[in-house]
Amino acid sequence: MLAPSLPKNEKCRLASLDALNILDTDPDERFDRVTRLAKKLFNVPIALVTLVDKERQWFKSSIGLDAKETPRDISFCGHAIHQKNTFIIEDALQDVRFFDNPLVVDLPDIRFYAGHPIASPSGENIGTLCIIDTKTRTLSEDEIASLTELSALITDEFISWHWATMDELTNITNRIGFKRLSQHSIDRAVRQNNDCHLAYFDLNDFTLLNDNYGHMIGDQVLKLFAEQLKVSFRVSDVCARIGGDEFVVLLSDTELETAKQVIKRFAYNLISVSKHLDLPYQISFAHGIVSFDQKKHINIEHLLSDADQVMDEKKGKK
Repeated sequence: MLAPSLPKNEKCRLASLDALNILDTDPDERFDRVTRLAKKLFNVPIALVTLVDKERQWFKSSIGLDAKETPRDISFCGHAIHQKNTFIIEDALQDVRFFDNPLVVDLPDIRFYAGHPIASPSGENIGTLCIIDTKTRTLSEDEIASLTELSALITDEFISWHWATMDELTNITNRIGFKRLSQHSIDRAVRQNNDCHLAYFDLNDFTLLNDNYGHMIGDQVLKLFAEQLKVSFRVSDVCARIGGDEFVVLLSDTELETAKQVIKRFAYNLISVSKHLDLPYQISFAHGIVSFDQKKHINIEHLLSDADQVMDEKKGKK
């Protein structure tokens, strides 16, 4: 077996995949309808939308296969993302790269594979739309063209996903994206019996800042605030702008006191950056932090509401 090599643009590729905020999200009909169509169109038992992560390939849509992910080092799609065109293996048993691959010699008994790369909004190949059969076969030129067209639909959906879940000004997750990602993080924390906390931030005197310095400066403040959120918190923490001057961070697998210390460090970072940039104003914020309680918080909206209330109470005392 020959494990797939890393693309030359691997660092950028993984960054663009991470920026989509789509890994480990729930099934989505927009992608499932394409894999269902591919399965029917090509008369194959398996059709997948795969995303090639650092050490795994994860399936955003999986028709005909129960697994949600497989290791990257045995993946066919890890080879396919190197290509510009459709990557086709007509008989895996006759290919030196795959004849002894666990996915070939054991379930799902892959013999035929065809995968066309799907690109991120910034153009890097992050996965494939692929079809798999347990018997050898070939594809005609028309069939290859059809698979290419279907993969373009997936790429378009990723672009739509990106803009639907990202805040255009600050380039962090928006409210829609936050609700998707945070619910998944909470569900995982519950399964693993880990702590989960929500910090809710509201910029102080932001309306006054806009009035005194103009909206261009106001936008600069929002961008700077978002940048420092990304610097101060972990990649695994979910940062988002959910309103005009309101931001949130969901911290999972973190003790409450640790979360509070991270917020203090964040506040210090804001002061340091403001001084370094010689800004004519001081960026400050009110915040509230609430620990997720499975009995109390039915969903993420309840948790957001509680954190907002705590933040308002603290702001009112100032």
